[in-house]
Amino acid sequence: MKKTTICAAALAAATFTSAAHAGSLADPVIEAPAVVADAQSSSSGTALVAMLAVLLAIPALGD
Repeated sequence: MKKTTICAAALAAATFTSAAHAGSLADPVIEAPAVVADAQSSSSGTALVAMLAVLLAIPALGD
């Protein structure tokens, strides 16, 4: 009985004093964040408006 108690106490002490590991001992896998670059537009909107204004002004100035 005494041996069983000593063995149980030794086993409990060994269990509670060891380092705790959640999962495995392998290094964690960390995914790199995805970088999304927005397309930079040029000033083509301004040029389109200017060309449309010229096209609309040609018939008005031709009369």
